Amino acid sequence: MASPVTKLEPKKIYLKDCSFESPSSPHIFARGEVQPKMEVQMTIAHTRIEADHNFFEVVLKITVTATHEDTNLFLAEIQQAGIFGVQNLAEDRIEMVLEVACPHMLLPFAREELAGLVAKGGFPQLLLNPVNFEAIYQQKKEKEARSVEPPADARPN
Repeated sequence: MASPVTKLEPKKIYLKDCSFESPSSPHIFARGEVQPKMEVQMTIAHTRIEADHNFFEVVLKITVTATHEDTNLFLAEIQQAGIFGVQNLAEDRIEMVLEVACPHMLLPFAREELAGLVAKGGFPQLLLNPVNFEAIYQQKKEKEARSVEPPADARPN
C-alpha cells in the first residue's frame, strides 16, 4: 500500500503588519536624487494554530533601513503572513517546510508591499533580491549543531 501524499496548502495569505518612517523628509528631497545604502534584515516565525489539523501561521518579517552618509532616509517593515495546512509530513520535517517552502510563497507578496511603501514615501524603486531560504535554514541548523557541541577541552581524546 502506498504511503499518503504529503501536502502543503496555503489557506490564507495576508499582511499582518507594516510600517514606514521617513525621519529626514522633506529635507532629504531637497538634495535631489541620492543613492541610499540599504540594509535588509529578514526573520521567519511560525506557530501551530490548530494542533488537530496541522495548521500553521508563518510570518516573514522584512525590515529595510536606508541611509545616506549619516542620514536615516527611511525604515520600512513588513510582516507578511500566511496560514498553511500541512498533511502527512513527519513531525521532524515540518520545521523545514515552514522555514523554506512557506516563506518562498510569502516573499512575492512582501516584495510588492515593500516596493509600494517605499515608492509612496517618495524614494526610488526598491527591488529585493531573490532569497535562498533553504541555505538560510541550513545555516541555522549548522549554527544550532555547533552550539550544542561540547567545548574541545571537554571532548574525550
